[in-house]
Amino acid sequence: MVEGAIYPILALSARNLGASIAEAGVIVSLIGVGALVNNIPAALLTARFGERLSMTGAALFTIFALLLCISASSLLTLAAGVFMVGMALAVFLLARQTYLTDAVPVAMRARALSTLGGVMRVGLFVGPFISAGVMQLMGPDGAYWLAAVAAAAAGALAFTLPDLPSHGQTPSATGQGAASSAEPARSKKMGAIWREYQHSFLTLGFGCMLVAAIRGSRQIVIPLWATHISLDAATVSLVYGAMGAIDMLLFYPAGKIMDRYGRFWVAVPCMTIMALALALMPLTTGFFSFLLVTLLLGFGNGIGSGLVMTIGADASPSHARPQFLGLWRFMTDTGSCGGPLLVSTVAGAAGLAAGVFTASALGLTAAAIFWKFLPRR
Repeated sequence: MVEGAIYPILALSARNLGASIAEAGVIVSLIGVGALVNNIPAALLTARFGERLSMTGAALFTIFALLLCISASSLLTLAAGVFMVGMALAVFLLARQTYLTDAVPVAMRARALSTLGGVMRVGLFVGPFISAGVMQLMGPDGAYWLAAVAAAAAGALAFTLPDLPSHGQTPSATGQGAASSAEPARSKKMGAIWREYQHSFLTLGFGCMLVAAIRGSRQIVIPLWATHISLDAATVSLVYGAMGAIDMLLFYPAGKIMDRYGRFWVAVPCMTIMALALALMPLTTGFFSFLLVTLLLGFGNGIGSGLVMTIGADASPSHARPQFLGLWRFMTDTGSCGGPLLVSTVAGAAGLAAGVFTASALGLTAAAIFWKFLPRR
């Protein structure tokens, strides 16, 4: 819900502080940059302190970052707050994914992780609607206050979770194997993990990086194109909410398909539909056409709920899962960061429509990679 509350307003907050369209895109992308640079430390923190404490600390740090955004009187201060939100998200999301991967049976992994993705989509659905109402009462800062309350609730819930038996072991592990499995998980070096699993990182990992890039790009494409066709902040929040509703309805069917038939049958359609929707975005000129294309984009994203986390969990070794997933998230957050930056760069050089078409091309490339490297079952 933190992201759902603030994403619709970030670019507009930057514009209100005097940013150009390209600069506003850079501000939005700083969430991805903050997550990117903190993924490796997040892996080490999670391996050292455990998932529960890592999530709790990340929630507290998020609140501090949001207060900085609220008090921002310059682009530099706003940029610092957004960057810190991204840093906190890196820790929270990694610890949460590691916890759930170890806690559920493998046969239910896709459904569990797609449900986790679906819970995020519930936040993206509820957040903009509540944010729009709060902004009517408190102005644009209301979105940040709402996000701070959501972060506090998430931290409190995380603190109540039971600790897993040990890092790198499943809850059912027993005996000598269980007793000896925790130490390798903590001592395994990041470089050794990269070398050992390099093929997975450079094939499916690269494909998931492009998934993250197109998902990150839509967070800048939607508000900037809405500004381009003269829609106001409250309207953009409502469109975000409608897109989130589509996402929310599809997460469980997506997980069930992945568990029953294979990851391929979700990954390729997801990327193809999102690429098509982005290609149609520059053709919209008013609210209704913009809404329809955004809903199509939400449908494509919704059927891919939990996809990146599931593929990463499948590839991760149980003895060093936090470290592997830290590297995996480093790659995917490179996409989350690079996608909006690429769109902003192309938009600044050749116009916003050209930037949107570039994001569409990323989706088609990801679909091709999954077609090649994901098993059909």
